[in-house]
Amino acid sequence: MKNIEVVRYKQQLDDLFDKISKLPEDAEMQSHWARYLCIQVSGFLEVSVRSIYSKYAQSQASPFVANYVEKQLSGFQNPKMEKILDIAKSFNPKWSERLSQVVQGEIKESIDSIVANRNNIAHGRNVGITYTRIKGYYQNAVKLIDLLEKQCEGQSI
Repeated sequence: MKNIEVVRYKQQLDDLFDKISKLPEDAEMQSHWARYLCIQVSGFLEVSVRSIYSKYAQSQASPFVANYVEKQLSGFQNPKMEKILDIAKSFNPKWSERLSQVVQGEIKESIDSIVANRNNIAHGRNVGITYTRIKGYYQNAVKLIDLLEKQCEGQSI
């Protein structure tokens, strides 16, 4: 990861996951932390997608176009995989096709689960998210962000 904003957010989350892993085994407390982490990981996805594509636009387009792209991305929320693929397709249809192939299965399921759980948490519903599960989801979210950065840097995925 090279995007400063993404790196900073990831470091904060890595530190938080590390601190929580060292807490005493208390199922109820870990459940509360897992819900909090789910919200944070969803935010990490939102911020990262916006930042990666905004940075790409800044490097490839005129300042006016880059500003337009950034404004359009500012409303990006609930980063389900379908929405992320739509953004990729807006930049390059081949990116979306390739990304869709690569993320099928575990990564896509993790991203969609993060958002579904975040929405349920935000609306006061019970969720069965555990620390172990959200940590796995987070690892897949990081893989996705790495893929997006590689595409924007012109590398194949």
